[in-house]
Amino acid sequence: MSVPAEERLSGAKVLSHLTVMGLVAVVLGVVTAGLAIPFAGALGIGAKNLSDTMEHLPVDLTPGELAQKTVLVDSRGNTIATLYDQNRISVPLTRISRTMTKAIVAIEDYRFYEHGALDLKGTLRALITNQASGAQVQGGSSITQQLVKLTLLDQAKTKRERIAATDDTYERKIRELRYAIALEQKYSKDWILERYLNTAYFGDGAYGVQAAAKHYFGVNAKDLNLPQSALLAGLVKNPTGYDPTNYPDRAVARRNVVLDRMAELNVITQTRVDKTKDRDLGLDVQETPNGCVNSVAPFFCDYVVEYLLHDKTFGKNRNERKKTIYSGGFTIQTTLDQRFQQAADQSVRDHVYAKNSAIGALAMVEPRTGHVRALAQSRPMGNLKKRHETYLNYTVPKEYGGARGFQPGSTFKAFVLAAAVQKGIPLDMTIEAPAQVVVPMSQYDTCKGRYQSGDVWPPQNSTGSGNYSLYTGTRQSVNTFYAQLELATGLCEPYRLAKAMGIRLTDPLNERVPSFTLGVADVSPLEMAEAYATFAGRGLHCDASPVTSVEGPSGAVVAEYQPDCQQVIDAPVADAVNAVLRGVQEPGGFGYSNGLGLTVPSAAKTGTTNENRAVWFMGYTPSWPRRR
Repeated sequence: MSVPAEERLSGAKVLSHLTVMGLVAVVLGVVTAGLAIPFAGALGIGAKNLSDTMEHLPVDLTPGELAQKTVLVDSRGNTIATLYDQNRISVPLTRISRTMTKAIVAIEDYRFYEHGALDLKGTLRALITNQASGAQVQGGSSITQQLVKLTLLDQAKTKRERIAATDDTYERKIRELRYAIALEQKYSKDWILERYLNTAYFGDGAYGVQAAAKHYFGVNAKDLNLPQSALLAGLVKNPTGYDPTNYPDRAVARRNVVLDRMAELNVITQTRVDKTKDRDLGLDVQETPNGCVNSVAPFFCDYVVEYLLHDKTFGKNRNERKKTIYSGGFTIQTTLDQRFQQAADQSVRDHVYAKNSAIGALAMVEPRTGHVRALAQSRPMGNLKKRHETYLNYTVPKEYGGARGFQPGSTFKAFVLAAAVQKGIPLDMTIEAPAQVVVPMSQYDTCKGRYQSGDVWPPQNSTGSGNYSLYTGTRQSVNTFYAQLELATGLCEPYRLAKAMGIRLTDPLNERVPSFTLGVADVSPLEMAEAYATFAGRGLHCDASPVTSVEGPSGAVVAEYQPDCQQVIDAPVADAVNAVLRGVQEPGGFGYSNGLGLTVPSAAKTGTTNENRAVWFMGYTPSWPRRR
């Protein structure tokens, strides 16, 4: 039979083919000799260089933990956010459909279970076919070799290491082959296939077959059917070029190539292939949000992340902890109650708008546990360049949210009230409180003697004047009453109580001053909620916490956060404070007159600063709403 001139191989090509075959023969000899025979002449590199290269290659490759998606769940186990560097959920081979494993083996390495680290027959076939066509038509790398390359790329920490893991050199190929031999000696074929399916990138941000199955079809890897499996198996060759969300026609063609290969190998029948080819891609793309912006509780989520970034359990420094959290595949059990979160969001939206110059913020803490149940603020999480969006978390202390807080106004009077009760001052004792008093600052006791100042303090009332008891002076929030009550308590004990109850006071020189009772220190809503929860908890203070436990991918507990509580006020003292603050919610009290009285018993304290630059309401109830 004659061959058209244009199809005849030139002399150069024939020589090239023979050279390739010679190379393969030499390579096979090297492999069978345990990579110990120099083949410098065949590869065009010096024998000594090759020997040195082989001598210094590690004989073992340790596949580390794969980066996996971390999930935050609320107190009922519902997902509220996902965090990841790579969207991956590792699964055992038993939880991957047999159809999927057959498809990937058929298209990538059909003799996978028959050969060792290198498929000699497949490599020879691929080299000759590719040489004849002048293009990369067939791949010669076994699944084990591919896994080595993926592992080296995954473990690369620098640009140089990433280039070394992918460069097209014989040194890289030999290095991969030596690692592949080590993997085959150490692990079973099933382990290698499982690891490969969990490591491979399937495009559109999905790493590993489980994440890919969820992303493209909304199913688990164990439920993948034939067309779904064929599509995913076809993606690993070129995840970007065959991405079905961007190039559906290419994806269909590639899927059909996989189906034809499965029929050719008698994995499935040609009849089934023909029927499957008639089906469309059947995509049901499920996006996997990354980070807190898309969370149902973005600022609570942000608080959780920052809280864990302060925990040395997850690393020596912030960068190490962040990498661990975002790649550890953890399930973070949070304290969020979505019922309360929705109510908090609605309340803030109803009273302070995102476009207002003011900022509304709300924090909810459970007494006697410290569990943070909700955080809300009026400006949504978003681009700082947009006027009404922010990444600053105004609800939490500066170390967790970046905002310095707000002056709390008269809500600090509760600490002076507690100190007075603790000191034994009767609740019905009265003090004459005119519209203004002028008190020499040197009359106030501090922790060590009198306050050192020659100045006077001239507080005024905005609520009238007269004789007031601890009940009525608190109910009406009378400034001049509390300025004089503070003479009896001194400055040290109210300041100490505030710190013991969770207020982050760090500057006594400017905070432990006569005007302390009017709230001169900047604090966050969460600090105040934590402090007032101490009154509600009958003097038991519990550190605010948004997390109860962190579990690893296997379900083992990595970190557990039990309530950290301490009795900082005697229960009878707290009960007396609660009785006084309850009056704020009853007729005649500021809470009641402003429509803040509840149909259930409650206690509260209001607070405002000069020119109403900050307006506060701290309230609590004696019982926690039951779950429904």
